[in-house]
Order: sequence, then C-alpha cells, then structure tokens
Amino acid sequence: MKENTGVGYELEDQEELEHLKRYKVLLLNDDYTSMDFVVDVLMDIFKHPLDNAINLMLSIHKDGKAICGVYTYELAETKIDQVTKRARENEYPLKAIMEED
Repeated sequence: MKENTGVGYELEDQEELEHLKRYKVLLLNDDYTSMDFVVDVLMDIFKHPLDNAINLMLSIHKDGKAICGVYTYELAETKIDQVTKRARENEYPLKAIMEED
C-alpha cells in the first residue's frame, strides 16, 4: 500500500476503498414466481432461517422488493448470479438486483 501524504489518496488506496463498499442485494416481486420458491432461495442462497425467509418473502410480495443481505460487490454479484441461475433452471422470472449501501 502506498503512503498517504495527506494531500489525497493514491490510486491504489482508492481501489482499496472501492472493495470495502457494501451493496444491498434485493429480490423483486413478480406475478409468477411461487412463494415457496422464494423462501427456498432465501434459505439456500442467502442463508436465512425459515421464519426470517417467510417474513422476507411476504415483504417482497407486499412491498415489491426486500433486502436479502448486504455484501461486498463481488459477493453481491455472486448472489445475484446464483438467484438468476436457479430461477431460470426452474423457469421463474425472479430477479435480484444490487444497490450501494
């Protein structure tokens, strides 16, 4: 890591800060994905216990979206890819997005 002179951050430090940012992963409601499938995704991919997964699924259904977890950029991207892959394999249009925390 380069020394910070107090004048500003060196490029390497800025890149390091980018990696420390956190991102919310949200699931979006749709009219086709089953509630059971969403609960399974919340438990398997996001590691929520059953009660929490059910409550999150109901929030997604009622409010149109809900935060499933907060991660580094790379991990958030991986979670979204896992949701997308599982949804497509099961012929559901379930969508996950990320927003900066």
